[in-house]
Amino acid sequence: MAWIIWLAVAVALGIAELFTLTFVLLMIGAGAAAASLAAALGSPVELQGLVFVVVSVLSLIGIRPWAKKLRDNRSGPDAKIGLQALEGAEALVLERVDSQHGLIKVQGQEWTARSYDGKQVLEQGEEVNIVEIRGATAMVWRQP
Repeated sequence: MAWIIWLAVAVALGIAELFTLTFVLLMIGAGAAAASLAAALGSPVELQGLVFVVVSVLSLIGIRPWAKKLRDNRSGPDAKIGLQALEGAEALVLERVDSQHGLIKVQGQEWTARSYDGKQVLEQGEEVNIVEIRGATAMVWRQP
């Protein structure tokens, strides 16, 4: 029965890793999986705990740096993904943008937009830069 609990913990940590992408929870999950194997082989609880700690620590020290380096080499240390990729992008004003209203088109998608400093008024057809994303709104600035 203890092996099922360890296995459930390993799976939960693996799923949680999908949201963090730091490889920490995955390495601890590997420790829980090893403890599950130890429990299935009939080891006492103390040995299961020891296996969990040893495998988790060794994974964090030995495997995590390698896995992180491999991931960074594929995406680059400065690679932007998700909403971060929109920051700094150029966009076209579709509807007048001011501090209260606005609509832009960026990378083929329409986004609500507001003037970044709240004072600029950007007219339809102007090119703008996205300074940041706040929620579902792009904060924009007139291109120089």
